Amino acid sequence: MPALYDTIGLNYADLRKPDVRISQAIERALGAAQSVLNVGAGAGSYEPKGKNVTAVEPSMEMIEQRPETSAIIVQASAENLPFADNSFDASMAVLTIHHWDDQSKGIAEMRRVTRGKIVFLTYDPAFRGFWLFDYFPALVTLDEGQMPQMQKYEEWLGQVDVMPVPIPHDCTDGFLAGYWKRPAAYLDERVRAAMSSFWALGDVSDGLQMLEADLKSGTWDEKYSHLMNLDDLDCGYRLVTII
Repeated sequence: MPALYDTIGLNYADLRKPDVRISQAIERALGAAQSVLNVGAGAGSYEPKGKNVTAVEPSMEMIEQRPETSAIIVQASAENLPFADNSFDASMAVLTIHHWDDQSKGIAEMRRVTRGKIVFLTYDPAFRGFWLFDYFPALVTLDEGQMPQMQKYEEWLGQVDVMPVPIPHDCTDGFLAGYWKRPAAYLDERVRAAMSSFWALGDVSDGLQMLEADLKSGTWDEKYSHLMNLDDLDCGYRLVTII
C-alpha cells in the first residue's frame, strides 16, 4: 500500500512552510542534543539547524519534496526504525503520530533508539475551543479517534512536560488551525488539500456552504470578532516533551 502522503502531500512544500515561532519552541525543547531523529519527517519541516538530523519518512512523495539539507534521509516507518539502540541524543515527531498504524509501538521504537529527550508536536483531542468545529463537528470525532490523549504519553513513557503552542495569526504553516484568523482560506480546495483532516472527513460540502454563507452575511464576524484582536490563539496544539 502506498504511504498516505504519496496522495495528499502533493503541494506540501508550498503550503506547509514551517513557522519560525513554532520551530523555536521545538528547538528549545530539544535543548543541547546534537544528533536528532525526526520521525514522520514529511518534507523536512521543523528539523533543527546546526544539528545532525536523521529523517525517517515512509512516503517517497514527501521525501522528494525535501529541500537540500545535510540530513540523512531514510524511507521507513515509526513502528520499525532501522537503527541500533540509543543511536540518537534526541528524537522528535511533528504532527505525525495520528498517522501511525501502531502508536504505542512507534513510541516504543523512538524510546529504544533515543538516549535522551523525545519531543512531540501534537494535538490534544480533549480541546474544544476552535471555531472551525462549529462548521465541521466531525473534526472532533476524528481527533478523538486518532489523536492520543495527553495522559497516554505518560502511560507510554513516564513523566512528560505538556506545553500549549499558540498558533500565530499569520502562521506560515498551513496545518488545520494555521488559518484561524483567515477563515476564507478554508474555502480554498488547494489549502484544504494540504490538511490530512479534510482528506479523512471526505465530503465537507455542508460545512463549506455554511462557512461561506456566514462570511458573506457577516455572521462569522459577529460570532468571532473577538479573535481579530489576538496575535496568537490556543487551538489545542501541544508540545509534549519526555523528561
